[in-house]
Amino acid sequence: MTWSSWAADEAASVRAAGRWRAPRDLDARGPCGRLDDGREVVSFASNDYLGLTAHPAVVRAAHEALDRWGAGSGAARLIVGSRPVHRALEEELADWKGTERAVLFSTGFAANLGVLTTFGGPRTLVCSDELNHASIVDGCRLARADVVVYPHGDVERVEALLAARGDRRAVVVSDSVFSMDGDVAPVDELAATCARQGALLVLDEAHAVLGPEPDLDGVEAVRVGTLSKTLGALGGFVAAPARFADLLVNRARSYIFTTASSPADAAAARAALGVLRSPEGAALVARLRAHVDRLRPRHPSPVVPVPYGDEERALAASRALLDRGLLVPAIRPPTVAPGTSRLRVTLSAAHTDEQVERLRRALDEVARTC
Repeated sequence: MTWSSWAADEAASVRAAGRWRAPRDLDARGPCGRLDDGREVVSFASNDYLGLTAHPAVVRAAHEALDRWGAGSGAARLIVGSRPVHRALEEELADWKGTERAVLFSTGFAANLGVLTTFGGPRTLVCSDELNHASIVDGCRLARADVVVYPHGDVERVEALLAARGDRRAVVVSDSVFSMDGDVAPVDELAATCARQGALLVLDEAHAVLGPEPDLDGVEAVRVGTLSKTLGALGGFVAAPARFADLLVNRARSYIFTTASSPADAAAARAALGVLRSPEGAALVARLRAHVDRLRPRHPSPVVPVPYGDEERALAASRALLDRGLLVPAIRPPTVAPGTSRLRVTLSAAHTDEQVERLRRALDEVARTC
């Protein structure tokens, strides 16, 4: 069989399963925009949780960096790709997270790969939550460690795994907010367990715009974050003690062997962090919290799942919402397990009260027909 034939057969199998996908353009600045078929929509599919992608200060900072340093960095950080804005952003991220250092990566995906391949290796046990993000899953696969996937949020199982690890080093890795269900990990309990057992705790806080804020006193920990969600730019970072940060710079292949993030992205993220840590940022977080409570009171994150189970029902519900001018994606296998298809609503401070209320009513209507 030729490679072309193999590729055609593989594509046909995806199509036959009803899971063929392709990107579609959304011409938008903020939640409102036009799809490539001409329909005007309000998007509830973006992770721009605080609406900072279009904030004037963020856009202005990106423009200024573009004018000063150009479109790209031209090399990896350890060659000549590092710019003053990268170091300044790292310092401010470390201060925000209360750690000695922060290390920038090109994406959050690359950050998780870097952390898990650096700290996970031979004679290391890695305990990973079964609902962790794909970047954590792939990092575990690349780590050459002994990996055990524990039931979602099961701290007792983690404790037992750590107690039985023998003389192996141990890492416990978990999302703090899970990207498909929007639920929160038992981070304080995991931290306490790691402290008792001498394990390294790795927390991916990509979606933790509304918390939780973990208590990491007395535990060795690494915090992984993204610049592309709460901060509305592009990139990832690791906040950690200096000794861990230095090791990442010298061992993480996804840091060493990739071009540094663009100065414009770094400058935009730095400006966004400044907004977030100001009274304006507190107001944006409060507005986002109010939107979540309007749609699902006391839900802990802006990721709000609407379960349908069956793939076709979830797809039909997504289409029905799109007919009402509301863009809400259907999430289905292989992204989630068979039988757990759902709509994935993501809310932003950039949404208006009217838009969120319109979505709430539409979800109720669609639930009665799909």
